[in-house]
Amino acid sequence: MILKSGLIPPSPLSVFGAATDSLLSLPDDPCVAHTSRVTLIVAGSYVVAIAIREHVPILEKLLYPFKLLVVGMHELCHALAGVLTCAKIESIELDPNEGGSTRMRGGIPAITLPAGYLGSSLIGAALITVGFDTSASKVAAIVLLVLWAITLYWARRSWVAYATILMMAALIVITWLVAHSVALRFFILFIGVMSCLYAIWDIIDDTLARKVNSSDASEYAHLIGCCGSRFWGAFWLLQACVFFVAGILVGIVVFRDSWEQQRERADRFLGGKSTTASLVLTILRHSLNTAGTILVDQRANAMSVFCPYWTPHYRHPLLPPGGDRRDPP
Repeated sequence: MILKSGLIPPSPLSVFGAATDSLLSLPDDPCVAHTSRVTLIVAGSYVVAIAIREHVPILEKLLYPFKLLVVGMHELCHALAGVLTCAKIESIELDPNEGGSTRMRGGIPAITLPAGYLGSSLIGAALITVGFDTSASKVAAIVLLVLWAITLYWARRSWVAYATILMMAALIVITWLVAHSVALRFFILFIGVMSCLYAIWDIIDDTLARKVNSSDASEYAHLIGCCGSRFWGAFWLLQACVFFVAGILVGIVVFRDSWEQQRERADRFLGGKSTTASLVLTILRHSLNTAGTILVDQRANAMSVFCPYWTPHYRHPLLPPGGDRRDPP
């Protein structure tokens, strides 16, 4: 489109390229380390790639598994909130069409409903923060493996969840071994950006751009009986944006080491490029086994220990009637 002045407006990619050149050409600033500048540029490229994916078929295909991953993390946050409010988690399901659902009995819906968007955006912000440092990214990778193992336990009947999480676990192993784990750092950063943007975009799409009656915001508005779904969607959107910005700012302030300093510390923490694949695979195996063992052991007595007043006849108000109502062992 030609403006009245005869000038052609710049494309988003050219604007991003100019901003990148300007950021790299800035003189040394004690407030922003060089490693943080590079991280900001990479994060910006992630944002652009995610934003234009629907218009670039190859990007849409490449990002498809990551979209399923963040959907799974969204559902996991619902489930974890349910556990904290004494709910019985029945299953997590992932849909190949990028949808998901969490079935639970009991709990406090006023907490479990917003936990999906807010929890996934909070996890995404934390991953963005640790994405500014290699050693912190290693710790985050181990935590993610444990969380994914818990997800697989609840989604054990979903082949989509197994395929997605096993692929991501393999990518963690591979990136851990590349370039003293610098590749892992940017991989964790990408998951964080993807998780935050997914929460922000889905809130806008489901509540502000169009009203979806089955969305979390619509069900929450119906449950609370105060304000509409657009109000709660806007409120959650504001919180998700705050988490996103806070994740970036905390990363800039906290992690200020140079590339050499980060590499030395990363090599001391479970190694970097010199680490053998067997070591990382051992960490992965033990993480999965530990999470699975904890869940299996706690399944029999979790309700009686943490929720002594729980009754098997209490049904989640958003769960359809019927289903198995076995008493807890």
